[in-house]
Amino acid sequence: MSIEIEKILAAAPATTRGQPTQLSCDPKGQRIAYASGKSIFLRNIDDPSICKQYTGHTATTTVAKFSPSGFWVASGDVSGKVRVWDAVEAVNTKGEYAIISGRINDLAWDGDSQRIIAVGDGRERFGHCITYDSGNSVGEVSGHSKVVNAVAIRQQRPLRAATVSDDATMCFLHGAPFKFANKAAGLHRGFVMGTAFSPDGSKLVTVGQDRRIQLYDGKTGEPTRQIGEGVHTGSIFAVSWASDSKRFVTASADQTVRVWDAESGENTATWRIGGDEVNVSYQQVGVVWPPGRSDGLIISLSLNGDLNYLVEGKDQPIRIVQGHNKSATCLTVASSTGGNTLFTGSFDGKICAWDVPSGTASAVDGQSHSNQVAQFASPPGGKTYSVGWDDTLRTIDESTTSFIGTPLSLGAQPKGISASTSTHLFLALSDSLSVYILTSGTPSLLTSLPLSQPPSAIAAHDSLIALGSSLNNTLQIYTLSGSSLSLTTTLTNSTTPISSLSFSPSGTHLAAGNAGGKILVFSTSDWSVATDRWTAHTARVVALAWNAEGKHVVSGGLDTNLHVWSLEKPGARWKAANAHKEGIFGVGWVGDDRVVSVGGDAAVKVWKVVLNK
Repeated sequence: MSIEIEKILAAAPATTRGQPTQLSCDPKGQRIAYASGKSIFLRNIDDPSICKQYTGHTATTTVAKFSPSGFWVASGDVSGKVRVWDAVEAVNTKGEYAIISGRINDLAWDGDSQRIIAVGDGRERFGHCITYDSGNSVGEVSGHSKVVNAVAIRQQRPLRAATVSDDATMCFLHGAPFKFANKAAGLHRGFVMGTAFSPDGSKLVTVGQDRRIQLYDGKTGEPTRQIGEGVHTGSIFAVSWASDSKRFVTASADQTVRVWDAESGENTATWRIGGDEVNVSYQQVGVVWPPGRSDGLIISLSLNGDLNYLVEGKDQPIRIVQGHNKSATCLTVASSTGGNTLFTGSFDGKICAWDVPSGTASAVDGQSHSNQVAQFASPPGGKTYSVGWDDTLRTIDESTTSFIGTPLSLGAQPKGISASTSTHLFLALSDSLSVYILTSGTPSLLTSLPLSQPPSAIAAHDSLIALGSSLNNTLQIYTLSGSSLSLTTTLTNSTTPISSLSFSPSGTHLAAGNAGGKILVFSTSDWSVATDRWTAHTARVVALAWNAEGKHVVSGGLDTNLHVWSLEKPGARWKAANAHKEGIFGVGWVGDDRVVSVGGDAAVKVWKVVLNK
């Protein structure tokens, strides 16, 4: 038996309101690089399901840039470190260099792929220039009095660089080694957010909070003209040039992406993301014009993490690539689609529907949870139910991937939800065990049983309900008869609190994971222990799922490891180490030979499992 990664359905780029998010494309225009969580994702533009994840950073990442050669990627994080690594496999690290004592906001490569300038929010300095292979100093960034937001390097000789800052100035550097040459002050009247040299090196552009687009001479740094005055009605966060050096594109908080002719100053194309709806989540905080493409594609980034594919002549994005950009907290496999659809929920309340064969995601239509999604239940019948820390129960139509009906207020915080039939839902709330009946279409409360201790996990099969306690190490088994709940058995085999529960499809076994990393399997016929040998996790077991045959269990834990266990051979196990940075929070089976998982890195991963039956 073996387990290996089949595909990574990448997390969306991480965004911060009021700050630009840097995007980068390789020289051929085939892949896009961006930061999310503590990872960097390299994603194929035409097929976003083809992805590489770099996990070398130990702090939250902020920026990633391809080298002009396309062989290397440089990435920065909030601790002030820059790492250089290979762009092919995203595994081999060339070096790690401490640049400043604060957040890295941006970095840029020179045209030789030899030097990197990294800038950000430091205490002693706001940026530095190093060689990519050794980290040796080849210049300094000076002239600014506040945090530096962006940097650009001219790709031709003589080498020039520009940095822009919250101090409303642009500093021009000569190199190499890079040193301060002159400063453009008094042009922008607020934070300067972005800057870029044209590919031919003849022009430089800066954009900022004051909605100003300022052009400069690329060799001297002298201001030449301002264009587009009064067109953008919100802060301009990002700018990127077309390969012909005649046009560039800007992204703004006014929800628009605009193409400009650098010679005439005319706005030649405009897209308004979100249409006429005014929504802060549609603010455009990043943009890149991939080089080397014949289709003229532009990719912009919305504040909600959506990547919008734009083409001149089309009023609307030709494609929107979606996903989570906060930790994914739970997962379920839709019961009505033959394992082809997943629903995942995240820390910020967002729920996405994933098409497993194509690897594409779409946010579930309608008003989602306003806080963390706690758990899903997908009983037969074509509906999935979700509970969140906004204390609501919501219903998703699996065929349309949209919310239906009115959210139900639960009156207490849900700890979990479970269902194995299309007639009943079982909810573990902080103060009670509640049963909802589904036969009327909208879930309606059937009965509720007060609990003396808050529950930690729940699982159900037919009329059996298993409930873990968060204050002691017991596992309580309840039975539903009509509209009456009764406690039938209390199991005390666990030495730490139960953290995850799952019944086998036939209901003959119950798997229980605990906070110590141990998994116990009980036989439901007499509640004897079928196996207690599954002890490989070194931290809390967060998620469990049985395969369709009920012979194998997949488990995920806070130790970041994914395990597949055999009930027939309890001593055997198969491990995917470091499957998700920051821990695994949801697992499931897709067919007989694939496992899916989500975790703190906000990514969805599909694993190929070869079972020895």
